[in-house]
Amino acid sequence: MNDLGKQLERLQKVIARSGIASRRHAEKLIIDGLVKVNGQVVTELGTKVKDTDLIEVEGRKIFPSEKKRFVYYLLNKPEGVITSASDPERRMTVIDLVRSKVKERIFPVGRLDFDTRGLLLLTNDGELTYRLTHPSYQVEKTYRVILNGFISDQALNKLKDGLILKDGLTSPAKILQVKRIKKGDCLSIVEITIHEGKNRQVRRMFEAVGYPIFYLERIAFGPLRIDNKLKPGEFRPLNTAEVKALKREVGLV
Repeated sequence: MNDLGKQLERLQKVIARSGIASRRHAEKLIIDGLVKVNGQVVTELGTKVKDTDLIEVEGRKIFPSEKKRFVYYLLNKPEGVITSASDPERRMTVIDLVRSKVKERIFPVGRLDFDTRGLLLLTNDGELTYRLTHPSYQVEKTYRVILNGFISDQALNKLKDGLILKDGLTSPAKILQVKRIKKGDCLSIVEITIHEGKNRQVRRMFEAVGYPIFYLERIAFGPLRIDNKLKPGEFRPLNTAEVKALKREVGLV
């Protein structure tokens, strides 16, 4: 292969590396006709570009050879906040929580439901975001769940075996810890690990076995655990070791 061939990269990967959008969002922008290469609209996801090409994404210019300073933050997301960069209903988003202190254009890695709290990553590293959220990499997410009543062993076994939900069969979950507490009302605290990311999946899994959730918190994502020093709504940058561990998780180092 000649030197020119070695420089070719997929368009969506270049856009993601620039920090303008995650790779999945970059693919949507291309399909929607919002990306130009050397002045021409491109809608084919397989398009490859050279270092010398000029790319425009919704009017913003980037170059394939441009080096981007990536930033990585761990947010303790509170309940009642949207996991999005913006919201048409003008509700508070996770980006609103960090906007005054972070100058880079960052985006959330995956989603946490409106009424779920806990660990959420924010970054402008599109390639890492793509890999951490793509099903093929099977990145594990661990949640702490609180339920009314004492959950049965039969229900736990169903979770561990996999359940049929309306959007298909879930992969087997790992049950890390179960506490049954008699303190006034009977409560169960369960720590559960999954690697999928279907909409409201954990809540729907517990509803399917007869135990609706009234408290849900994500406490781990891949190699990272929630920082107990962070109050809901607070965030901090990841250290070098944490970033490296995330990249190792998805084969980037």
